[in-house]
Amino acid sequence: MKKIFFLLTASVAIISCSKVKDGEYLITGTAKGIENGKTIILQGQDPTTKMAVALDTVKVENGKFEIKGKVTEPAFHTLILQGANGPIPFILETGEINIAIDKDSIHKSKISGTYNNDEYVKFNEELTKTQKRLADFQKNNTQKMQSAQQAQDTATINGLMKQYMTIQTEVQADSKKKYVAYAESHPKSYISALIIQGMLGDPSTDIKKTEALYNSLDESLKNTTPGKEIKAKIGQAKMPAVGATAPSVGDAK
Repeated sequence: MKKIFFLLTASVAIISCSKVKDGEYLITGTAKGIENGKTIILQGQDPTTKMAVALDTVKVENGKFEIKGKVTEPAFHTLILQGANGPIPFILETGEINIAIDKDSIHKSKISGTYNNDEYVKFNEELTKTQKRLADFQKNNTQKMQSAQQAQDTATINGLMKQYMTIQTEVQADSKKKYVAYAESHPKSYISALIIQGMLGDPSTDIKKTEALYNSLDESLKNTTPGKEIKAKIGQAKMPAVGATAPSVGDAK
């Protein structure tokens, strides 16, 4: 009995520690080495114009910042640090989101705290591994290409370009497989919805496969903006082409 009471008490304590309610977000950020007063802008996208819009602005105080608000569904947003050389992309969603800004390499800033952001980080890490071959080839052959261009050595230039295109084709094929495999194994991830949405922009996509992936998504994702767009596009893709002859009653037997 004491054990049960202890577990119930512990559960209540954990729940009560949450600083946000359903439909709310809290971004807790660290900005080590960034001076007080530097501005941080939370940037989203206007649903109608698709243009970037500033949603909130805060200032760094003692190496920290905090942004609170309400959110209806997961969606990509960015943080813009005053004077930084790029944005920090992350998924704004219900929960406590932690962002540690790396002022020297903004792309190395750390994002964590919610399911979709943790998945986004892991997915990017896996994709980076897949694309490493291409990055390594570029790094190892940049000097060689520059020298060939200066010497107008077309044989070397063409040879390097051919190797690059071969690796690029292989990396793209591997990446595509990873996208599909991820969507198949992560039905609750917002990344999966975006992958399926992207697949529908590829003319070579198998609509039946895409529809199966959509059907396997968690209901919460089907109700998001990407989820609704996927459903609409699948419906459009399955419609008979303009001018196509409808099957007769006899053909339907």
